[in-house]
Amino acid sequence: MLRVGLTGGLGSGKSTVAAMLRELGAQVVEADALGRTLMEPGHEVYDEIVRHFGPGVVGADGQLNRARLAELAFRDGRLQELNAIVHPPVIEAQRRWMAEVVAKDSKAVAVIESALIFEVVRDALARGEKDGTLADWRKRIDRIIVVTAPDEVKIARYAARVGSLGAGSRPAGANRPAIEADARSRLTHQVPDAEKAAQADYVLDNSGDMAALRAEVNALWPRLQGESNNLQQKLSLK
Repeated sequence: MLRVGLTGGLGSGKSTVAAMLRELGAQVVEADALGRTLMEPGHEVYDEIVRHFGPGVVGADGQLNRARLAELAFRDGRLQELNAIVHPPVIEAQRRWMAEVVAKDSKAVAVIESALIFEVVRDALARGEKDGTLADWRKRIDRIIVVTAPDEVKIARYAARVGSLGAGSRPAGANRPAIEADARSRLTHQVPDAEKAAQADYVLDNSGDMAALRAEVNALWPRLQGESNNLQQKLSLK
């Protein structure tokens, strides 16, 4: 099995690439979806977030108030605190998912879609963790795909996506300038594309149209399949 990390900044189009790879036959899991599940009531991550940030992050329905949590993380500079709670169990959930995939198909191309692959490493090192899977993505991922786009394109895509949500799903006062400002704030906390691309095995440029992106993904897919087969052959020879 080939373990692939698919990453890119906010609005880069990594979710679109993930969907294309799934259509081609890849097994795909979204780190955001794993995180959302772990942040539901009844999970230890939820309990730890409430303990650490206080009852003010819980909404009237008992769910986490994600808008309030985002304010604390990005506006008040507490993102590292939140990541220290969420990242380790999400990485463990990814490991369990990988184990399930390889048990079913040893030649699978298993893709983890995550915006924060390099940020997990950065944050772990900042906490003084020099060993283990959080401090070195190579211990859990064989290949990295980075999806890139100019920041202004990312911001426009993010604003369009958030703006298309119903009024009940958008943060209060989320007009276009506020959404764009939020996007810029979030991007400042992400590793720049140039640094990600320098460490990547494959880079997909998503500054153009959908047809161009699909052509890039279609060209990449046979290479990923070939690498999975080669890796399986090497393992069988040990």
